[in-house]
Amino acid sequence: MARPPENPPIKFKRPKRPNIPQDKIEAPAYAELQCTTNFTFLQGASHPGEMVIQAKALGHTAIGVADRNTMAGIVRAHAQAKSEGFKLLVGARIDLVDGLSCLCYPTDRAAYGRLCKLLSDGKRSAPKGECHIELYDLVSRAEGQALIVLPPDDFEARYNDIFTMLNQLKTANPAGIWLALNWLFRGDDRKRMRMVANLAKQSDVPLVATNAALYHEPERRALQDVVSCIREGKKLDDAGFLLQVNAERHLKTPHEMTRLFKDYPQAIAATQDIVALCNFNLDELKYNYPNEPVPKGKTPQQHLKYLV
Repeated sequence: MARPPENPPIKFKRPKRPNIPQDKIEAPAYAELQCTTNFTFLQGASHPGEMVIQAKALGHTAIGVADRNTMAGIVRAHAQAKSEGFKLLVGARIDLVDGLSCLCYPTDRAAYGRLCKLLSDGKRSAPKGECHIELYDLVSRAEGQALIVLPPDDFEARYNDIFTMLNQLKTANPAGIWLALNWLFRGDDRKRMRMVANLAKQSDVPLVATNAALYHEPERRALQDVVSCIREGKKLDDAGFLLQVNAERHLKTPHEMTRLFKDYPQAIAATQDIVALCNFNLDELKYNYPNEPVPKGKTPQQHLKYLV
């Protein structure tokens, strides 16, 4: 696996530190592990570097960047994280052909290779611009990954499918499976979160809190609406429910996330379990020059001269 080229970090506008009351400075540690960047074309509305800078400014312990079926934004995120002295979890969001999804963070170099192979095979078996990955494929590459299964919006209808997915992944990777818990802010969140928690208990899988960030700050919601309209081929006035229903899909402070998940403190704490588990860094990659196929008894240079 070739090492990606070094990209210098891009200079972004620095966010202001949040105004947190002094008596609330000591908040439980939190890291946002479900970040989508603009490398998920026409869905994310912030650069990877902006996500990294904002997460550090808000007081996160690390950040996980996982674009949909791609590692394309990871190099820029890595360059910025390295410049900031901030921990980055390298990963991808795997969207399966059956509509279910899972965040996949390799814990070591070998697991990173398996994730890259999973994505490469998925893209090679699909038309250009698509990626076809079945649950079986994900299970076969689950070793060494930190896997966060994402409940779909139609969670209740897909309950049994998610139960099956959790159990298959848990069998393949018992110590590396979590079920995401997040707010949709649509009125029925508490009921939905209780159902997700019940499924986690039934499957004996821990919960982990996320905010499913599509942009780094609330002001980017307008841009996210625009790219959504481009994706759907609609005008803003006609997009309706194709747009995000609110501006909550941004990075939040650990204090705010702790408040939102006060009934599920274990889900906040689980973010640190995953951060501690994932120690792979892109700096571990080295360029591997391919072997030269040359006739017996000749050096590569001799054979090149012969061919020329």
